[in-house]
Amino acid sequence: MSTTTQGGAAVGTVAVLGATGCVGRSVCDELSRTGHRVLAVARHPAPHTRPHAFVPLDVAGTAPERLAALLDRYGVTAVVNATGGWGTTVEEMRRAHIDLLERLVDGCAATSRRLRVVQLGSIHEYGPVPDGVLIDEHREPGPLTPYGLTKRTGSEHLLAQTRAGRVDGVVLRAVNVCGPHTTTASFLGAVVARLRALGPGDELSLDVADARRDFVDVRDLARAAVAAVHAPVTGLVVNIGRGEAVPMRDLVQALFDAAGVDASSARLNSAEVASKGGGWTCADIRFAAQVLGWRPTIPLGASVRAMWEAAAGTTPLEVS
Repeated sequence: MSTTTQGGAAVGTVAVLGATGCVGRSVCDELSRTGHRVLAVARHPAPHTRPHAFVPLDVAGTAPERLAALLDRYGVTAVVNATGGWGTTVEEMRRAHIDLLERLVDGCAATSRRLRVVQLGSIHEYGPVPDGVLIDEHREPGPLTPYGLTKRTGSEHLLAQTRAGRVDGVVLRAVNVCGPHTTTASFLGAVVARLRALGPGDELSLDVADARRDFVDVRDLARAAVAAVHAPVTGLVVNIGRGEAVPMRDLVQALFDAAGVDASSARLNSAEVASKGGGWTCADIRFAAQVLGWRPTIPLGASVRAMWEAAAGTTPLEVS
């Protein structure tokens, strides 16, 4: 059984892996908003998964036959892999980024139909680039961190299995995300947590790298993922970002403004760049506009405010 989305495309249920995370949560919301049925998949449920069908599952530890039976039972026609994989060891990252993709592809290939698989990858799959370089989809990878290497290996496995005809895969390589419910494992999420913990008269000391990075609101990334469910993008890699490299200190200042914190009461210390992809990221997003009809719509200031409001337990304002 299929339904018709706002865009007029017919689709069955879309499974979202990692549905309880920041990105998966937004993907579920966007799918519902555009008329899709959602199968939320994660190891444990969360309050925001209640509107959807939910299955508790560790995909990386699930036999492909069991996964195939599950996808067939719910009439799944597309899968969005929004699992996070913020592992700290190579073994954890391999399990999250490679083993999971292998199980997912084998499970999808064993279903009764050829499924669209949207892999939410990372701009760090290209490795670090010199300052000022726009990262396009043809860039060959440079030296990769374990994070970038395992993410890229998983993405390349999906693309190879797509070329073999087993699945219908596409990889979206996203920049850093901000916006509502951003994980505290990220730099901005950690800053939000520290700001919320400040007491009267407390001084905040932050180590901020002299870096410029591309950030996209998680809701804009979710729109790109939903567009990729239907777009004719089989076997492609598409970069998703704002196409703008922003100084990290400017983002921290925007958080201070959202929180109502006087920046003069904080000490910002210069720090060495310690990230998964170097001190500069800026995605070339022209291909995304061409093949997905997608562009970012949420300004960074509004995104940072929504991050603060969500952490405070208030509902982020809708931005159109």
